[in-house]
Amino acid sequence: MVNVSMVFNIQDFVLLGLKEMEQLRYFYSVVTLIIYLITLFLTTIIIYVVWADQSFHEPMYIFICNLVGNVIAGSSAFLPKLAIDLLSGCATISLAGCLMQAFCIQSFAFVEILTFTIMAYDRYLAVGFPLRYHALMTNQKALQSLTIIWLIVLISRLVAVLLVLRLTLCGNNINNVYCETTSLIRLACDSTAVNDIYGTTWTLLTDGGSLIIVTYCYIRTFLVCLKISLEASQKAIHTLVTHIMTFSTFMAASIFVGFRYRLISGSLPTVTHVIISVGGMLVSIILNPLIYGIRTEALKMKMIQTLKEILRSRQ
Repeated sequence: MVNVSMVFNIQDFVLLGLKEMEQLRYFYSVVTLIIYLITLFLTTIIIYVVWADQSFHEPMYIFICNLVGNVIAGSSAFLPKLAIDLLSGCATISLAGCLMQAFCIQSFAFVEILTFTIMAYDRYLAVGFPLRYHALMTNQKALQSLTIIWLIVLISRLVAVLLVLRLTLCGNNINNVYCETTSLIRLACDSTAVNDIYGTTWTLLTDGGSLIIVTYCYIRTFLVCLKISLEASQKAIHTLVTHIMTFSTFMAASIFVGFRYRLISGSLPTVTHVIISVGGMLVSIILNPLIYGIRTEALKMKMIQTLKEILRSRQ
């Protein structure tokens, strides 16, 4: 048997999703670039404000900073290449590039889900135990939890990539505009049992576990809101609703991408793969800086003040 690195020495993978966008590729490339630049600008400002202002050195803002920092990593692994490929008409990617993109994008997805989970738990502690909150969730505990999340995700994604490298691949067409290990596994011409078991187990543990924890935290938080003052409950419920919308949309897309080949016997049109997988990515890339940055009042006011100071210094 010839391993994957030998099979693809002389050819690249074809991203069929890019071919679906061929007719309007210049329009899509401009939109993609605009989204990336705006996202990069907003996330950078949010991270700078949280880092520079001592008043934002609290668990909630640390989690927000991690969330938008993860957006920078995920969008940088996806949007620039998409814009360039659309502009140039290129629909291929090398083995090394494909594996690197799969590692980065899937790391982004799982860090996103687990960060949502710890944020839901943090809000539950803040609303349910206001007097004990600062003892239950300290800055150190927040940083430690995020470090653990990143380590677990990066190690798990490295293992997933290494498991793909052991396969013999007999095709090079990927039904998407970016690479992920699930699509690569579908190209294998030998047994993928180990990959399937590992991928299914990891996805069920992370997605399923996160869904259970988030649901529990939201229900308990909502029940607490019914017992507190109207103004405080409205503020807490508003935060919950926006969090639920972002989390549920991204989770649905994540589950589809992770299980679409395992749960659906027939082949889906390429355009369906593209719409759902790209839509799930863009939801977090676009909405995270808006919901957790601009719609957080104290952070928004500080961002505006910082921008005004930057403009004055340049005049």
